[in-house]
Amino acid sequence: MTRTAPERILCPVDFSEFSSRAYAFASSLARHYRARFFVQHVVELWRHPSASFAITAAEYEEFCRHLRDNGAEQLRRFLEERLQSDINPELVIEEGDATDRILGLAQKQEINLIVIGTHGARGFDRLTLGSVCEKVLRKAHCSVLAVHDPAQAPVTAAVARHKVELREILYCTDFSDSSNQASDYALSIAEEYQARVTLFHVVEGIFRRRLRETTEKAYASLRQLAPESSLRDQRISLMVRSGSPYREICQLAAERNVDLIVMAVHGRNALDEAVFGSTTYRVVLLAGRPVLAVHPERLIP
Repeated sequence: MTRTAPERILCPVDFSEFSSRAYAFASSLARHYRARFFVQHVVELWRHPSASFAITAAEYEEFCRHLRDNGAEQLRRFLEERLQSDINPELVIEEGDATDRILGLAQKQEINLIVIGTHGARGFDRLTLGSVCEKVLRKAHCSVLAVHDPAQAPVTAAVARHKVELREILYCTDFSDSSNQASDYALSIAEEYQARVTLFHVVEGIFRRRLRETTEKAYASLRQLAPESSLRDQRISLMVRSGSPYREICQLAAERNVDLIVMAVHGRNALDEAVFGSTTYRVVLLAGRPVLAVHPERLIP
């Protein structure tokens, strides 16, 4: 198995509980993989309407400088509360649109993984994760770990005193090339955290008379993804179900109380407006668990 290791991790923070939880995941992954770790805060002027009252350009620049300095101080305090001796993040303070700055920094620093907080499920009437997280998922050219808010998170995904414990991982595949490449990411994280992992496939749209045959073939395909040693010691289990993929994924995640769901993003910008109802997006939206959307291009040597 080729080991997938994120070498550069980016965690945007806005000092909310959402980004606090995302930071816990990001710092834990950075520690396990000894990755270069960037923590970014973006000052968005639209949140400060009083800036428009500046009379001169000098006053406007002074106001912006004050906001940047204040953001830098908040970020310093944020990290002091979570200080860990073996983690030395690189701090980035920027001004502008949060999504643009996050994606810009990810491109500039060749980030492998963005870890970002999301406000959680709001239902199909709005399909919203929080505008910044949603846009990053749509547009990022690297893998994205979307971390739900503490109220939505399962108890077993323990973040006590900013500690992350991953004990149950659910990897979902449709046997496409990009999906199978993402299995390495799931197995790598499972190895790092000594976690159990379930390899899962959902049979969709098959007539009942062919269901047994299709299910047997799916189990055979799943076995090809798993190292034999892991199957023997029961660290990896296989599961095939039939039905709607996103519903079955969310249901199994709840049944097994998983700490992390790993899925592939199918191709470049696969979470854009053209496929906004994709399985991956719906799982991110509705599962109430951290979801790692793996971009296949980042797995190619």
